Amino acid sequence: MNFDALENQPRLLVEADLAPLQGTRFQPTGFPDLGAAEYEASGVRMLLVESAQSMANRLEAVCWDEARNDWVHELKGLPYVRSTLPDGSTTSSVLEAHRINSPFICSSDGFSAIRTAIGFENNKPFDRRALAAALLKFDPNSLIHGVFLEKVGGVVRLPRMLSASIEATDVAIAASGGVKVDRVQPSTTGDNTPYGKANEGYGNVPFHRDEYVAKKITAFFNLDLALLRGYGLPAEAQQLLIAWSLYKIRRLLAEGLRLRTACDLEERELRTVRPENFTLPSLQELSGALPSLVKAAATNFNEPRVLEVKYHKKAKA
Repeated sequence: MNFDALENQPRLLVEADLAPLQGTRFQPTGFPDLGAAEYEASGVRMLLVESAQSMANRLEAVCWDEARNDWVHELKGLPYVRSTLPDGSTTSSVLEAHRINSPFICSSDGFSAIRTAIGFENNKPFDRRALAAALLKFDPNSLIHGVFLEKVGGVVRLPRMLSASIEATDVAIAASGGVKVDRVQPSTTGDNTPYGKANEGYGNVPFHRDEYVAKKITAFFNLDLALLRGYGLPAEAQQLLIAWSLYKIRRLLAEGLRLRTACDLEERELRTVRPENFTLPSLQELSGALPSLVKAAATNFNEPRVLEVKYHKKAKA
């Protein structure tokens, strides 16, 4: 991989024009007590289709093979932390909501190896480069995703290296509705309700539904190259993290844009906004290069690559 065009660049900014795979309507992300996140920008009605936090999770989901419960083939050999729970099931730093800071990981037997590598001490200046090196060793995905290890120390944190979101421009509501049909007991009121009421799930229940149409839907990706350089990591590790981040973008656009049942999008046009002279490698190019890049950076990784920790449920006070 040749990333010479990215040297001395603070950011790599990429945009992708999206459109519904079928029809014109789509369902945006929603929030409790808020609904869809509508707002106005320069007199234009805007809509947040997918938030930064959700996109960070989706960028990781395309890297994980659910059937094998492991990295996809291109990323085999990358380190991560796997935690065994009291019932014998497992979770990992790739899948947990707070990644390596999940209580099922950082409160587990075996996490002390990571804590020692981070080297945090109270009332002393904290070396962020030591944290970056420790994450590269045990869980490099956290370098891209960002991490806040407040259980180690309040300053043990790194922002996201790769951020993303999806916005829609000039939107309008496509109002519709439907009814949940109960073929056994249609009634929800009166005496003819032998099985139960509507609030218990019985009877015919009509409902409204708001979807949206938009003049334009755009996915934004921001790779913070200045942040990466500031970690002082070896050149081979930086090359791997850049290629891995671009792989996440390409694979999400190719395979991961079914955001919800009623929000199935596809890429129409991809462009590099900054620097303009950089051409984003194809998914095939990145897939072919990643195994060699993982091997080249392997001297920085923990052995074994999967750090096994064991979580014990804490007794209630």
